[in-house]
Amino acid sequence: MSRFQVRKVAVLGAGVMGAQIAAHLVNVRVPVVLFDLPAKEGPKNGIVSRAIEGLKKLKPAPLGVAADAALIEQANYEENLEQLRSCDLIIEAIAERMDWKLDLYKKIGPFIAPHAIVASNTSGLSITKLSEALPEEIKPRFCGIHFFNPPRYMALVELINTPTTAPAYLDALEVFVTSTLGKGVVRAKDTPNFIANRVGVAGMLATMKETENFGLSFDVVDDLTGKKLGRASSGTYRTADVVGLDTMTHVIKTLQDTLNAQTDPFYESFATPEVLKKLLELGNLGQKTKAGFFKKVGRDVLRFDLSSAEYVPAGQKADEVYARMLKKPATERLKLLRSSDGPQGQFLWAILRNAFHYAAVHLESIADNARDVDFCMRWGFGMKQGPFELWQEAGWLEVAKMVQEDIDAGKALCKAPLPDWVFNGPVADAGGVHTAQGSWNPGKRIFEAPRNLPVYARQHFPESVFGANAPSATTAGKTLHEDEAIRLWTLDDTVLIASIKTKMHAIGAGVVEGLDQAIDMAEKDYEGLVIWSPDDLFSAGADLQSMLPVFMVGGAKAIDGAEAEMQRVMLKLRYANVPTIAAIRGLALGGGCEMAVYASKRVAAMESYIGLVEVGVGLVPGAGGLTYIARRAAENAASSTGKDILPFLTEGFTAAAMAKVGTGALDSRKLGFLLESDVIVPHKDELLFIAISEARAMFSAGYRAPLKRSFAVAGRSGIATIKGQLVNMRDGGFVSAHDFHIASLIAEVVCGGEVDAGSLVTEEYLMMLERKAFCSLLTHPKTQERIMGMMSTGKPVRN
Repeated sequence: MSRFQVRKVAVLGAGVMGAQIAAHLVNVRVPVVLFDLPAKEGPKNGIVSRAIEGLKKLKPAPLGVAADAALIEQANYEENLEQLRSCDLIIEAIAERMDWKLDLYKKIGPFIAPHAIVASNTSGLSITKLSEALPEEIKPRFCGIHFFNPPRYMALVELINTPTTAPAYLDALEVFVTSTLGKGVVRAKDTPNFIANRVGVAGMLATMKETENFGLSFDVVDDLTGKKLGRASSGTYRTADVVGLDTMTHVIKTLQDTLNAQTDPFYESFATPEVLKKLLELGNLGQKTKAGFFKKVGRDVLRFDLSSAEYVPAGQKADEVYARMLKKPATERLKLLRSSDGPQGQFLWAILRNAFHYAAVHLESIADNARDVDFCMRWGFGMKQGPFELWQEAGWLEVAKMVQEDIDAGKALCKAPLPDWVFNGPVADAGGVHTAQGSWNPGKRIFEAPRNLPVYARQHFPESVFGANAPSATTAGKTLHEDEAIRLWTLDDTVLIASIKTKMHAIGAGVVEGLDQAIDMAEKDYEGLVIWSPDDLFSAGADLQSMLPVFMVGGAKAIDGAEAEMQRVMLKLRYANVPTIAAIRGLALGGGCEMAVYASKRVAAMESYIGLVEVGVGLVPGAGGLTYIARRAAENAASSTGKDILPFLTEGFTAAAMAKVGTGALDSRKLGFLLESDVIVPHKDELLFIAISEARAMFSAGYRAPLKRSFAVAGRSGIATIKGQLVNMRDGGFVSAHDFHIASLIAEVVCGGEVDAGSLVTEEYLMMLERKAFCSLLTHPKTQERIMGMMSTGKPVRN
């Protein structure tokens, strides 16, 4: 087939998943039309309209910018089926009822374009059975697609083929879902609940069973099975509440209805737990009904008690000894847990053993290889490691023997032995299922390499599994300079890469010196400079810990010098003779935000959270952030018909004074930290490829740095206007006296100080005002309280 282009998508079903899938398509700028049944009363698109309106209120926000809800077209099955003819991809996302889905397919069949892919978003229904309702000419273009909730944030998408699905169409869909939607794709077999929900829900049921066996409370279990265990911070029961207990019950029922003791030896453990039955009976479905396993009353969190059917105070934590055990290396950790006397340790070993046992027994029937299982659990259930990865890291054969001993002793969930390939042959010889050649496929009895679709060439350092020995971004390429603060290196000898190495990528003297050196090297020998780090963090800002000793020894004068040097390098980044690209992923706060805005261009992953947050520690941005706000306001005013700069300054001032952080790249663009010309990248692993490509393209196009210009400021009249509003906020009790003082200093800088409105100033002049404000605040007792509070607790102090 020729290159598959998705110019427009239809989403069928405006329920929770359908509406959020449509929202994510809007986030990545794919035109979408959302269908549902015609409303019985009022406008025919009333159901869709209400669903779209609801998107604006959901948390976490499914839309990057709430106003973009208006970009979702509305349609109904009675009047608008003709619109399907213009859609290249149709995603059906109606309720999990086989009969309803089959009826809908018969209705839409005549309107599907001859090239369009049709995919059913289902968490576990048979894709092959669904395909039987489609005309023969559509069957090669039909498959399953399983998004995880919420679709914007969850990385996993499972694709499921049928015997009649044409491989070329499945490959085309994988490319679209990977690069355009930014997801991690796993091909799953057409078995009940596919891979992630099959393994994950079985694991949750096993955890609930072991909770009862060891007499633990839900809050203790959540503490044990959250971050301490390398899993989602919500743990087990809070996760169930977020997912929805009705949704979880539906997935459990799919296992109960489609499996039996002959097809799954763990079948007896799939019984719906009594506590879940009771909560459903009470209508307590989790977060959506504000009560489930947990319930929040005011500031208090309560947990459900089955014996009394009442909510009782929660907040119990796990024994600290087990937290210490879980920090040990994997081999030592599992041995300690297995031999522990306390119920919490025995519980932890039991749920890990059950996970290893279940994954090994079912690997061949549900997945192509072990890598797919581990990716599903990482991307779909928020685990740092999948079951096979942890097993392999802890010592493959040793753990296998421990698991088998428990099975033989009747301690496991069922008597099914571990498969023979666990103990004998290539896996045993290799010490696990993951190798440099690939991951174990028990059906083919080979170590299977990842799919080699062209889209994956865009991922220089894709996520990998333990044992695969994939190239590390910390050592790859050619290192040109490296110290404890920064690494300067190149992949291809054309573009220089700067990777910050400090904790939280904090910007101290070493980073500033390294960036200075990087710009010199890039201008001399390379086509551009890319600032990129191989984790979910661009930079959390200035290094306060290294700043305080300098202040204690040298006072404000020493800090003034350090700030001046940082500002100099920021300007050097902006006016470099080669393009400088900030490749942003995750947090870019304070100095990290300033470093980003002074680059020639920004390439940001969709989930990038950018902002000037210095107010939280009682400071003002001091490395050029306020100067950037003032300059952008002047540039925007100059391109408009209005003469007054102040309206263009308001948003930037507010963002700095209130320490606003964009809730993603789209919102960060709205706040002015990203420009329309900047690139937003859906898939985080494509960030470096695109940043390098942008640098090369800009260089090839004859890039020249912007000319240094003076620009107009709002002056003393602008300061007076802003301060008048701040006085009202202070006197009304909305901000503290110290917040008023900080915001007043910000106003003075962004308005250019005590000059006439419209006066022309330079960046260097405004940066001098920044330094003066920054250093004056450092000597203020209230600011010192905020800094010490943040450093000791990690939380802002309001004083």
